[in-house]
Amino acid sequence: MFDDRPDRSAEVVLLGRSNVGKSTLMRELTGHTFEAGSRPGVTRSPNFYDWAAEDFLLSDLPGFGFMEGVPEEVRERIKTDVVRYVEAHADEILVGVLVLDGKAAVDIIDRHSGPDEVPHVVELFGFLRDLGIPAVVAVNKMDKVDDRNARLDSICDRLGLVPPWQQWQDVIAPISAKRGNVSALTEAVREHLHDANRDDLLQFF
Repeated sequence: MFDDRPDRSAEVVLLGRSNVGKSTLMRELTGHTFEAGSRPGVTRSPNFYDWAAEDFLLSDLPGFGFMEGVPEEVRERIKTDVVRYVEAHADEILVGVLVLDGKAAVDIIDRHSGPDEVPHVVELFGFLRDLGIPAVVAVNKMDKVDDRNARLDSICDRLGLVPPWQQWQDVIAPISAKRGNVSALTEAVREHLHDANRDDLLQFF
């Protein structure tokens, strides 16, 4: 499933739980329609979008976590595949975009915060940073959130970032992909591409 990656040396990846709006965000960023579903787990293999004239790739990796009707061993395999993919291509990945559902993220993180458990989202954020991949957290569906600043501060807190969220604008990007409001994300990604001396890729964000 993950073997058909186009041969590109620069990549930005979208990661996150199922049903957080990654495919919608991918469509907004590229203008290209990808399979997206109202049921979690529709995207089981990566969606790759490569601009033929440039050595660059934007990838939407499969969602992980609970998916109705999907056996646990399949869910675990998807998560393992995502982790292995990121590890294998860490040198090419210029930015890892971790997409969260702004309305549900805090509850989901807290629900999975037992004494022996690190929530997937927190684990993935730390994993990107451990690999030296700049991480941008795209907090999606913010149009459905009333207490915007409090919610973003709470997400920072759970990711180990000291609030207020406004001091992390290269990391925390509140967006609403379905409404086309993704400027906070594109600005953060552009900052990291600039830091990586890849101003040639700014045209895509």
